[in-house]
Amino acid sequence: MLTVMKANFDVQQIRKDFPILKQEVNGRQLIYLDNAATSQKPQVVIDAINRYYKEQNANVHRGVHFLSQLATREYDDARVKVQRFINAAESHEIIFTRGTTESINLVAYSYGRKFVREGDEIIISAMEHHSNIVPWQILCEQTGAKLRVIPINDDGELLIDEFALMLNPRVKLVAVAHLSNALGTLNPVKRIIELAHSHDIPVLLDGAQAAPHLKIDVRDLDCDFYAFSGHKMCGPTGIGVLYGKSELLNMMPPFMGGGDMIASVTFEKTTYNVLPAKFEAGTPHIEGAIVLGVAIDYLNSVGLDRVAAYEHELLGYATEVIGAIPGIKIIGTAREKASVLSFTLDGIHPHDMGTILDQEGIAIRAGHHCAQPVMKRFGIPATARASFAFYNTREEIDALAEGIQKAVEVFNG
Repeated sequence: MLTVMKANFDVQQIRKDFPILKQEVNGRQLIYLDNAATSQKPQVVIDAINRYYKEQNANVHRGVHFLSQLATREYDDARVKVQRFINAAESHEIIFTRGTTESINLVAYSYGRKFVREGDEIIISAMEHHSNIVPWQILCEQTGAKLRVIPINDDGELLIDEFALMLNPRVKLVAVAHLSNALGTLNPVKRIIELAHSHDIPVLLDGAQAAPHLKIDVRDLDCDFYAFSGHKMCGPTGIGVLYGKSELLNMMPPFMGGGDMIASVTFEKTTYNVLPAKFEAGTPHIEGAIVLGVAIDYLNSVGLDRVAAYEHELLGYATEVIGAIPGIKIIGTAREKASVLSFTLDGIHPHDMGTILDQEGIAIRAGHHCAQPVMKRFGIPATARASFAFYNTREEIDALAEGIQKAVEVFNG
């Protein structure tokens, strides 16, 4: 459940932290409403990237010289920051990856190779991003397992009673989105985990959309895996996280082979390193991990509870204002939602809507949002999607509504 509290922070002061928000697009002040695709970066994150290459750049875990020791300490400290951010039990349960997509693929390949066989089943939901569909399809093709899908209702909510009936001894993993990127639905993941665990089935949560907007506690959720990306939470691109329970990660074979994931190598046999190194072959994205730690420090300073409360207010206001425009249909009307407003407008293709809004300096996303099965479920080719962050304002939502009205005028004369 989304806990709603009074936001109580100065959004205008927060906006000063993000230099890109001062920019003009097509002669108008930028209004950035594409946060589900990637977030903007505060000045402290931008400065940290520069500082790393100016003062800290060296490879980690191998050098005895000053710069290597410094980079190693900062890199390892970042792992601890991630551990605390999601309340993992141990820092070695945090695996650095390139992003949510790689994290899910790691589990599909490594866990799947170890535990999934012909006739087994993997359960996902009908609202998943392609990154939480395709890896499991590949695994099923390779093993002869079967992919099963939890249905959703017309509001974009999972049918939990039907999910419960799908659970059986053949199911080896459940993988679902914590928060839908296409619908904004906040799924009842704790209940999903409880049901799966009652059958001894592990659960992976795709947290790409949830981690930037909600306070995550993996021990309270009791999920077995949790995947998220740095670039959606004020951090750099190319860095992500896979959290996994130690007992599962220790049983899984490596995802890739190479440097740092080995304990010893001979031509006859290689023994693997301990966690987390076993899953981090080669030179890691050192700057990315360190600066992700800075982004986490920034989000902690703002407060994820306050972020969730403020964004909840924004979403409620946007739903009211945009939903009142004649011809608008909101796609995804779940009772529990966060940060995403997807919609269609009679007679105007979402791509045309996005183009006209861009002329007004308003950045939204238009398309299938890497969730084509969701579009098929609702019988549409695409939606326009406005997605909010804690640096957005009600005035920007008003401007979005005005921009939509201009699109109506353009197409209807």
